[in-house]
Amino acid sequence: MVIASAGAANSQHPPGGPLFTCKDISLDLGGREILKEISLQVASGEVLGVIGPNGAGKTSLFEVLCGRFPAKSGTVTFKGQDVSALPLYQRARIGIGRTYQTPVVPDELTVEEVFKAARQAYKPYLNRWHVLWAMRLVRFSVDPDLPAAQLDTLDRRKLLLSCLIMRRPPLLLMDEPAAGLINSEVDEFDDLIRILAKELNVAIVIVEHRIELLDTIADRVMVMDAGEKISEGDLAMVLQDPRVRAAYFEDVH
Repeated sequence: MVIASAGAANSQHPPGGPLFTCKDISLDLGGREILKEISLQVASGEVLGVIGPNGAGKTSLFEVLCGRFPAKSGTVTFKGQDVSALPLYQRARIGIGRTYQTPVVPDELTVEEVFKAARQAYKPYLNRWHVLWAMRLVRFSVDPDLPAAQLDTLDRRKLLLSCLIMRRPPLLLMDEPAAGLINSEVDEFDDLIRILAKELNVAIVIVEHRIELLDTIADRVMVMDAGEKISEGDLAMVLQDPRVRAAYFEDVH
């Protein structure tokens, strides 16, 4: 879980411009080329979906965007400022939030203790009203004394998302948020993402394998294969792209 700063949502970026961009991002790991000149941009209130076959480089791209992996080349820009040199924790504090495919929570803590740790992770410290607001927004209602280890997958995701959004991040990088959820839970998470983007004006970049989820929430979709961007546009358009069908759907089937 990465937590963004409380005041980040109110900071301004250039009018009419994208909130977040990366340009010509390349990455090598262990002598192997993982990403090849990837560029993307997303505006406040917009949902950009990222799809591609396993091994396409989607999660590696997120690791660069959030600051965990340094890029071999290219730039990452947030609110008009080059943040390419900032490490993970500094990007988190300026408002770049990140969720992970596996919703790992501190098993030794209760739900209330997890929230307290998130509230006091760094200044400005937040109070319980921030927690209650976030819990209501994501429809998370459990006994605060319940051990986090006892939460099911959906409630673990809601707990971690609550800890993120109580600091009002302008940007969320979400890595397969529907993983491990049943269809009715996916529908609920679909609604939550809509609220974040359209009501809170959060920019969201989401890696997701469930095409039906992206079909309902994504304004645009970017398709990756073998570390490269091969197509971008609305979902219906990219699904008809011969490169996408060859790289993605033939691989799936």
